[in-house]
Amino acid sequence: MYKVFVNDAPIIITSSLKKENEYPIYLFKDTIVDEIIYKLKHGNLKGVNLYCIDTEDALHTFYTHFKVEIAAGGLVLNKNNEILFIYRMNKWDLPKGHVEKDEDLETTAIREVEEECGITNLKIDAFLLTTRHLFYQKKKNKLKETHWFLMHTNFEGQLTPQQEEGITKVAFKDKIATETALKSTYKNIILVYQEYLKSVTKE
Repeated sequence: MYKVFVNDAPIIITSSLKKENEYPIYLFKDTIVDEIIYKLKHGNLKGVNLYCIDTEDALHTFYTHFKVEIAAGGLVLNKNNEILFIYRMNKWDLPKGHVEKDEDLETTAIREVEEECGITNLKIDAFLLTTRHLFYQKKKNKLKETHWFLMHTNFEGQLTPQQEEGITKVAFKDKIATETALKSTYKNIILVYQEYLKSVTKE
């Protein structure tokens, strides 16, 4: 199963016909992607299941409709197990950014967290998951695929938001503050946090 978010409304590419949510089920092969996106943005459709036999093949086909941008970022913990958040466009978010030429995902993730938060001494612990969402730029729908890593740091200095990227606040948040921040964030970020909780439970 794959999820691609459109303004926090999910397009769920699935090989299961089991009813697991309130969204309608359409056959992927009969779906006109632009129409689905329009309905999610402007209509009453809150989400949709696109049924197919091979989800990887369907996702590849779905990607052909868009220019795809690859990004990487991190869920960063300090020594108190607080989570690093950025605040941008009236939302709490996790630091991330585009992969540069000849740069691997891990390098991108660390560089972007450092640049957006003014932080150092980052170490990657594990890969968490990949999220996908559509955004509108230069009169075209584009798809961003973001690869998320669990990180830790012993940094204790002053955090500095990268204001030229529209970031106005950077902060480590404890569990209670994190739960509050997640009430004003994106669905993809909630997925990242949930995956982090799963990794903690496994330990």
